[in-house]
Amino acid sequence: MSSLMIEQFTCRSDNFGIILHDPLTGDTASIDAPDGAIITNRLRQSGWALTDLFITHHHADHVEGIPALALPYSPRIIGPKAEAETISGLTQTVGDGDTFKFAGRTVKAISTPGHTAGHICFYIPDEGLLFAGDTLFALGCGRLFEGSPGDMFGSLSRLGELPDETRVYCGHEYTQSNANFAVTVDPDNQELADRMKDIVDLRAKGLPTLPTTIGYEKRTNPFMRTSDAGIRKQLGMETASDVAVFAELRRRKDGF
Repeated sequence: MSSLMIEQFTCRSDNFGIILHDPLTGDTASIDAPDGAIITNRLRQSGWALTDLFITHHHADHVEGIPALALPYSPRIIGPKAEAETISGLTQTVGDGDTFKFAGRTVKAISTPGHTAGHICFYIPDEGLLFAGDTLFALGCGRLFEGSPGDMFGSLSRLGELPDETRVYCGHEYTQSNANFAVTVDPDNQELADRMKDIVDLRAKGLPTLPTTIGYEKRTNPFMRTSDAGIRKQLGMETASDVAVFAELRRRKDGF
């Protein structure tokens, strides 16, 4: 079995379009549908026909392209069971732990409430791939529009249990702004400081900062480092719970 081909490209202002393609079967999936026209153009350039759409959550910048992709391709459109009433066009729904097949590979849905109440991530164990939508970002996490700090902390904790080498693709290019915040709460983290330099260089060249890995996030993303003594001291929360530390980090980032 050959590895999946992955194309990542910019949609809208800072969304990522992501297309998976299996050269053996021809199966092709788009992760979310931020812009149907751009995704269609990329498919045509590659000579691929869309067979699947994996939808992480109901926000407009992740679903607006569904109609434009559904009409010409009639793909299987798989999304969160908990948000089925708010996402038009789904042909299959999945909840936490549900699996389905894509290009002969098992895809597992992981429930990650916080950004939205029914948000899911898609994990392909055989490929070591996680499509995290707006739950986990490089050096950050999604805003809490529909969930509590406890919800998001739990979601990130679950993702942190995946193998460290798991490659992570996210819904947005937010890394530089996330890094600017991260260094204010984790100033003594040398790996974070080194990563900041790399990010500045990549963005200056117009290059993406993703994918990342679970291990890299656990070492440098403050939202996945709530037990770190240095971060707790910086916040003045040495004896607080992990959820309380997470909530304070999210509060500060919201106002950053």
